Amino acid sequence: MRIARYTSTTDHEAVGVVVDDRVVALDDLDPTLGDIPAILASGPETWRALNTAAESHTGTALVDVRLLAPIPRPSKFLAVGMNSADHVDEAKNAERSPALLEMLKAHELMQEAFPTPRFPMLFNKQLGSITGPHDDIWRPFDCPEIDYEGEAALVIGKPLRRASEEEAAAAIAGWTVTNDVTVREWQWNTSQIWLGKSFDTHAPTGPWVVTADEFDPEQAIIRTWVNGQLRQDGRLADQILGPGKIVAAISQLCSLEPGDIIATGTPAGIGSIHGRYLQVGDRVRIEVSGIGAIENEVAEEPLAREAEVSNAAEA
Repeated sequence: MRIARYTSTTDHEAVGVVVDDRVVALDDLDPTLGDIPAILASGPETWRALNTAAESHTGTALVDVRLLAPIPRPSKFLAVGMNSADHVDEAKNAERSPALLEMLKAHELMQEAFPTPRFPMLFNKQLGSITGPHDDIWRPFDCPEIDYEGEAALVIGKPLRRASEEEAAAAIAGWTVTNDVTVREWQWNTSQIWLGKSFDTHAPTGPWVVTADEFDPEQAIIRTWVNGQLRQDGRLADQILGPGKIVAAISQLCSLEPGDIIATGTPAGIGSIHGRYLQVGDRVRIEVSGIGAIENEVAEEPLAREAEVSNAAEA
């Protein structure tokens, strides 16, 4: 089942079940459930009942709604770094630009300190970075080196703490698509990875959540295009740590709640390896087979435009 959050022509925000090319409002199916985390927590039997009920409703055409980030304020938005072998290899074997040398030096120091890491490389994205599947990505006016990272993100469906891998896998209730947009200058010049990952609008997410019973991670392909050019093409199944291991590891340090989002890692093909940073006007499309696609345009950070207008007025 595909569950979306959207607004219609009346600007009324709603949650609905997507069937083919239309969306059926949850209020017409089961208004007691409320939001997407509650639907995910309700379990597979409820998912199937909702989907069956939605098939008999006319609903609203998807072209007539604006899709929003499915879960705008989860209790946590976490992510795993360096979780695809081809992504690790491209970083090690790329041309040694000054910026990349800084990153590699920091990575090598980390490897020296932790030669056999026991835990995945984790960071959080601040919730203010979450934006819709077709909303603009802002390029900071003072940090132009921004990059894309197409990822499949899992969504937790029940409370979890100190879970085994089997328990963790069973707690994954849904999947969505995200772009882990990264400001490389902030990432490479501090040990705190989240700083380069958490600028406003730097986590477009959507277009909806697909329930776990209808998504097969073993078959999923992650692809990223920039202005129609394919940049990333990798298999979710090729990640170093699988979904169950990721969730189990995180549950050892903090409680997970329904609606929590965990981005699982990006495949090879990021822009900074080749000096191809995102420019204003670029369009980034990320597709995960079995889920759908998000597509966002890169725009100037609004504060930059406001500053220009202010400076012009003073002159």
